[in-house]
Amino acid sequence: MFAYYLDLALRSLKRSPGLTALMMLAIGFGVAASMTTWSVFRGVSGDPIPWKSSKLFVPQIDVWGPQQMSGPGAPGGVHEPPDALAYADAMALMHDHRATLQSAIYAVAPTVLPTGAARSPIPVFGFGVYGEFFPMLDVPFQYGSGWPASDDSDGAPVIVISDALNRQVFGGDNSVGRNINLDGKDYRVIGVMKPWNPQPMFFDVVDTGGFGGDGPQVFVPLQRAIASGMENAGAVNCPKGVQPGAGATGLQQSNCVWLAYMVELDDAPAVQSYRQYLDNYARTQQKIGRFDWPPNNRLRGMRAFLDYEHVVPDDTHVSLLVSLGLLLVCLVNTMGLMLAKFLRRSGEIGVRRALGASRRAIHAQFLTEAAVIGVGGGVLGLLLTALGVVFVNRVLPPRLADLARIDPALFLLTVAVAIIASVLAGVYPTFRAARVQPAWQLKTN
Repeated sequence: MFAYYLDLALRSLKRSPGLTALMMLAIGFGVAASMTTWSVFRGVSGDPIPWKSSKLFVPQIDVWGPQQMSGPGAPGGVHEPPDALAYADAMALMHDHRATLQSAIYAVAPTVLPTGAARSPIPVFGFGVYGEFFPMLDVPFQYGSGWPASDDSDGAPVIVISDALNRQVFGGDNSVGRNINLDGKDYRVIGVMKPWNPQPMFFDVVDTGGFGGDGPQVFVPLQRAIASGMENAGAVNCPKGVQPGAGATGLQQSNCVWLAYMVELDDAPAVQSYRQYLDNYARTQQKIGRFDWPPNNRLRGMRAFLDYEHVVPDDTHVSLLVSLGLLLVCLVNTMGLMLAKFLRRSGEIGVRRALGASRRAIHAQFLTEAAVIGVGGGVLGLLLTALGVVFVNRVLPPRLADLARIDPALFLLTVAVAIIASVLAGVYPTFRAARVQPAWQLKTN
């Protein structure tokens, strides 16, 4: 029967090509607008490490007290702790080691000095971290691995480099064991990452802004980076009216926050235990006179922290809502066109009903016709979506627009949305068409 209804639908659509094209255009335009925006929204709001994000948490310690308003909640009057840690607190958490895996993190921007007089210095971007950073975030390696805990405590001159930097400096060979000059000091390559550029860069969204860039190129032991004088390339926030002392030592001794921090906790009891540990730590700081306020800490899951930091820009939410509204308008217009088209065939419907066709058969016939319109609209929507993804950088910043991708999932979703939308648009017109009274139509004709 489906082949019969399909044949009827195609014949009906051919009889009014202009109206058919108009309905397909409305569906295609609405679907393309919503799918283009969805592709951007999916890119910026996707989980960068879905297999493990539920185990990753960001601790926040109130090191400034209630007189200092901080964080994204501050404008609304909510007293939130800073979104990074002071050096003393980060080192205390690393020393106590109450998480399965953990690492303090700070951004650095040193310069690689390749061997050979003809080669120019290469400015790079990376992070000072602890060795547990790599297994905690499942960093993929092409050659070698991260460094052991002993290299953290010893401040060993070791380095993990990106695949791109390895190709640029060593021609893509296995460079593990070779030396690379960073800011005039030699570091031994201990690992070469596979191409790795998570978006957003979830482990340090405060310094990186979350999106953009080619990914980290170097990782060095945090204590080695500090001892070598690598300047912090990220944000440094201090309490109002407070200036840190000169140099790295002054920054380390201050209550300025400049270290990102991430921990891995395996289950709910571990999360609860770590929250209790943070509160106990704050109480200890009260006792020694460093804090004079009650514990005000946070332990946010990675996804919750990204939301707290507003990593997904509000523009993308608004754009998605506007595009969905446009799709709704297109559906309403398509519904009106279908209603006019179907009711114009009342005589045909009356004859079919008089010959014994049931209302169910009429429903099937016209919903099939609506689905065919949806297929045509979906094909048109795919073409318009592809154009939309290409030109979306005209309305969004490049760092966000670059995340929009046409892939098989988006391809199938676009066609499915077009068909579902057109069928939904055809439900009411079909209902009205199936209610045509045969006797009235036959008497009129």
